[in-house]
Amino acid sequence: MTAQRLGVRWLFVVLLALPCLGIPCLADASQSAKVFVVLWFDTEDYLLPASDDAALRLAEFLSGEGIRATFKVVGEKARTLKRRKRYDVVEALKKHEIGYHSNWHSVQPSPAMYLSDLGWDDGVAEFERRERPGRDDVEKIFGQAPTCYGQPGSSWAPQSFGAMRRWQMPVYLDAGSHLGLDGKPHYYCGILTLYKLTHTLRTGLAGDNDLREAEDRFRSARDALRAEGGGIVSIFYHPCEFVHKEFWDGVNFRAGANPPPEKWKQPPQKTAAESATAWRTFEAYIRFIRGFDEVRFVTASEAAQLYRDRARGRPFTADEIKAVAARVTSEVTFQRHDDFALAASETFVLLNQFVAAGGKTESEPITLNLAPFGPAEPRPPLVGEQTVDWSQFVRTASDVTAFVRQHNRVPSTVWLGSAPVPPDSYLVALAEAATAITRAGKPPESVTLRPARLAAAAYVSDDRAELWSWVIFPPGFRAPAMMELARRQAWTIKPAILAE
Repeated sequence: MTAQRLGVRWLFVVLLALPCLGIPCLADASQSAKVFVVLWFDTEDYLLPASDDAALRLAEFLSGEGIRATFKVVGEKARTLKRRKRYDVVEALKKHEIGYHSNWHSVQPSPAMYLSDLGWDDGVAEFERRERPGRDDVEKIFGQAPTCYGQPGSSWAPQSFGAMRRWQMPVYLDAGSHLGLDGKPHYYCGILTLYKLTHTLRTGLAGDNDLREAEDRFRSARDALRAEGGGIVSIFYHPCEFVHKEFWDGVNFRAGANPPPEKWKQPPQKTAAESATAWRTFEAYIRFIRGFDEVRFVTASEAAQLYRDRARGRPFTADEIKAVAARVTSEVTFQRHDDFALAASETFVLLNQFVAAGGKTESEPITLNLAPFGPAEPRPPLVGEQTVDWSQFVRTASDVTAFVRQHNRVPSTVWLGSAPVPPDSYLVALAEAATAITRAGKPPESVTLRPARLAAAAYVSDDRAELWSWVIFPPGFRAPAMMELARRQAWTIKPAILAE
């Protein structure tokens, strides 16, 4: 036997042995990759009765296929179903997961408009005032608490995340361009955010050409995600689009219009043949997706389990905190470790608590119980460098600990005695102090603060006209102050890591 043939035989033996050695071979890794499809429906049209029947047909078809979808229901849609005594629709949708899609959807003003000039606390309170009644009606009528929220149209606003935390609503599910993290699921304000995903598929319903295009796009998404080790495809429709020619809200609320209810008009309907084509296209598409063994349909809450936050409630030893501190730079952003990720706000809390305790964590690790929001107000500038003695720095750390516990957010200004400094510079100083403590076993004599910036803010869009292109907004609508507030909340953004 030649040496070459002997080498080939040994290679073959080694490849066969890999699974026994606990080392997955490439083929096994590819087979184990999972693709999860979140199929969701913005269930919103409360004007056209045919949209009730469309929601019923969707729910019954998917139940028959063994698929649970997520129906994001508008508050007024739920109330309308009750008024119309469409208990058949309610019962059919209850077999799926219920999300929330605002109280009135397009009745002016929509969320981005009424929140555009509000700050964090007053904005969260105003969102809750206007939207909580609809959320509660949806829960009451469908008998289950909505698991997710997504904005009407492109009327996104950061303050909605604050209200969701109050409601214990775990998932933000929608499509848009206001923020995103490399096209992947992420956490923002402590909420799993399925938004601006690379593989968000919105396909036509006009027959074979649309079906072939949809199949090709899904196949490409599936292949890309399998190569990455798994991930999510987000697919969405509206029940009303199976039966109408034009969206109901565009007919009534276009360009800022706000007619009284007695003047609301029903949208024009599709012909029976057009609707039949839409149903045939959709049903064939869903069956095509279901045909892949490695593809699994999941609801919003199931996605939250797949991407559960493994940093929350985790105890951190002194060595782990040392490793966290070592990754902090003047470009403040999130950290990704082996099986968990930390938002900048979480790193801030851990290091501040470590420093406030004088670095004494050997007997009792620090548990991350908070997912604080970002600052509510703009940061003060830091001109040059500032050096303070250890006594002042550790007293400030104790004060910051108390602030975060009471307000559950990163302070906009950190006070070193009479000197105001920005929280990003303070975080970098915390990291340097923590590193010094773990190296020397004692605190440094002084700490120097240097200029830094929140690099994570780059994941949130600047205010630009394309964000507000929804037909409902009045011409020229913009929200620069609100998007600046959203960038401050980038202290909370971090990757969501797939658990399976």
